[in-house]
Amino acid sequence: MSRSVVAIVGRPNVGKSTLFNALAKERIAIVKDTPGVTRDRIYADVEWLDHSFTLVDTGGIEPDSSDIILSQMRDQAQIAIDTADVIIFLVDARSGLLDDDGKVADMLRRSGKPVVLVVNKVDSFEKQMPDVYEFYNLGMGDPIPVSSASQLGIGDMLDAVTAYFPKREAGEEEDDTPRIAIVGKPNVGKSSLVNRLCGEERVIVSDIAGTTRDAIDSRVKYNGKEYIFVDTAGLRRKSKIKEELERYSVIRAVSAVEKSDIVIIMIDATEGVSEQDAKIAGIAHDRGKGIIICVNKWDAIEKDNKTIGEYTDQIRSTLSFMPYAQILFISAKSGQRTGKIYEMIDVVLENSTLRIATGVLNEIITEALAMQQPPTDKGKRLKVFYTTQVGVKPPTFVIFVNDKKLLHFSYVRYLENRIREAFGFKGTAIKFIARERKEDK
Repeated sequence: MSRSVVAIVGRPNVGKSTLFNALAKERIAIVKDTPGVTRDRIYADVEWLDHSFTLVDTGGIEPDSSDIILSQMRDQAQIAIDTADVIIFLVDARSGLLDDDGKVADMLRRSGKPVVLVVNKVDSFEKQMPDVYEFYNLGMGDPIPVSSASQLGIGDMLDAVTAYFPKREAGEEEDDTPRIAIVGKPNVGKSSLVNRLCGEERVIVSDIAGTTRDAIDSRVKYNGKEYIFVDTAGLRRKSKIKEELERYSVIRAVSAVEKSDIVIIMIDATEGVSEQDAKIAGIAHDRGKGIIICVNKWDAIEKDNKTIGEYTDQIRSTLSFMPYAQILFISAKSGQRTGKIYEMIDVVLENSTLRIATGVLNEIITEALAMQQPPTDKGKRLKVFYTTQVGVKPPTFVIFVNDKKLLHFSYVRYLENRIREAFGFKGTAIKFIARERKEDK
């Protein structure tokens, strides 16, 4: 089942980043007593009991601000509201109920999304409960008191949040139709590609960047198989404002990536691979998704017999962390090579669910160990006892070793390359988990 997305929303300086860090269990967002200091929307994986979800931290909402930074934060918080499955509405017990809280509440009501009202900075439940009751006036349900700094009340809050997650009924089967997210910068041709693949004008196509405001699902049947394509709003270009503003709209792509099996990263052939492309590719890679890179507008490029090779080398160099990604040069407008996308999707889906018999896998690992000896440290050599596959999407392998510290990243990459040489795994990441085992066992 795909992860739910939970966004923390509220006016500036109510403690959103502190709560985010408490749930993410590490200091990711910048925490400072200056309104508007969270410039970047950060995301993290959170687990609570038998639930796992993606948590999104947002810039504070200043409903009536004309300040360019705060107004952009308001816009990007709106994106988080649009893409989240559940919203944590954070308010501040110390400052009490403010007019801006009411305006944020109005935004949330219009969204129609489930909202959990959380009152932060409640360090003493006995003394501060009258301050909490004041927030009933927002009409957003029962306020839940927490202290992000002291991590009080977090469990009750997470129980309330996860109660909104979809539940599978007994005997109900999850829809296993492959989901393909199409991501990229504005005006790169995502909607045109969806229309081409669907064979109809299902998504608005316009030359105005950002026409696609929300993720749109399109169910398509092709050669007897069903697919779901998700067209997402484009990743925005870096702001030209003098103050450095991080790109906010990655969250749209994050949400789509979370709920997909395969990610098609669209690149504009006339512009090349950008920093935004690399950022979203990294998210898809970290999530272990199948990845296809579609270089669009290929018909607009002057070509000779070296052009594809040179362009491929450029992509491989910029996205060196995902050499397994499949690359296709297309024109969504003319339909050039778009028919091959279905063929490539099927290949990547098959590879992402491929299972290798344990005996065969260990033969390959044993051969790899013989060809290149494992690393040593202070006279102690890494020993690999056993390897087995424990999961798919992505293919996941557990390696039993004598000491995890000796299993360097470079040697894991070497083993991965040997496995790929033997079994392919084109278009999909491979995940390794190290487990220590005593040698006498």
